[in-house]
Amino acid sequence: MRRHIFIFLLIILVRNVTAQQDPQYNLYQFNPLIINPAYAGARDGLSVVANVRNQWVGFDGAPKTSVISAHAPILNKNVGIGFTIIGDRMGPRSMIGFAGNFAYILKLSNKLKLSFGLNAGYNRYQFRYNEITFKTIDNTNQNLGDFNTGALDLNGGLYLKSKSFFLGLSFTHLAARNLYEIDMRDTTFTSNLTYRLRTHQFLTIGKSWVLNENVVFAPTVAFRGVSNGQGNMDLNFNFFLYKKLWLGVFFRSPYGPGFLLNYYVTPKCKVGYSYDTGIRDKKRLGPSHEVSIGFDFLGRKSKIISPRFL
Repeated sequence: MRRHIFIFLLIILVRNVTAQQDPQYNLYQFNPLIINPAYAGARDGLSVVANVRNQWVGFDGAPKTSVISAHAPILNKNVGIGFTIIGDRMGPRSMIGFAGNFAYILKLSNKLKLSFGLNAGYNRYQFRYNEITFKTIDNTNQNLGDFNTGALDLNGGLYLKSKSFFLGLSFTHLAARNLYEIDMRDTTFTSNLTYRLRTHQFLTIGKSWVLNENVVFAPTVAFRGVSNGQGNMDLNFNFFLYKKLWLGVFFRSPYGPGFLLNYYVTPKCKVGYSYDTGIRDKKRLGPSHEVSIGFDFLGRKSKIISPRFL
């Protein structure tokens, strides 16, 4: 059973990769740096967040992602710097990446800022194809062996924000290329397996309204796209309650609904959780869980909690 599932995931990963390669996050609203390098320095001090996501729980070989990020403003808060470390595994493929973030923050007015960000680093990929038995048309078995390769990576983004509004646009793998190409031959057929990094696009929009002193309504929309035309969309309805707790429900096409929360344990520590039901996924791959913990080390005059998702 394990080998058959890995073969299914192998089909996802090769032949021009029609699925999304980058990890999917539900709690990006509370740590936009993991999808947009222009967010670096957007808070008033040092911010550190760790995030873990288990996708399609119960499905052998399903994606598992861990990421830690940190960022802070410098140079009179005109520049943001930071870093991200990510580990991602899906079926026979695993990746660990290290990257530095830089953002220039342009103050358009007292209430509006526009940031330009770059994220540059190195990703190391491992493909454990020795775990797979590939069955050819003439019913013979082939073992592809293991492949290890690395790639420099470059990501970019823009981030426009006010106290109650944000708009983010980012791109990953700007120097997209083939990581490997394998020729498979036997007496009956010839096939070519490739793994190519594709540029992914992320567009996020959010707006908050203060309903009363204890309730803020803050919907967001996120669009994810891949250079081959694939993609999906999230529609989120979030509420910030008593300046302590974010509660939200969302719908992701084509997977279905889910919910999230983000709770301030202390003014400097927050924990988050999200759950995807996956009930509308035609492949029936199962639900997903995501957890996060974040710490803020801000100045004395900084406002840690606000409707800005920051």
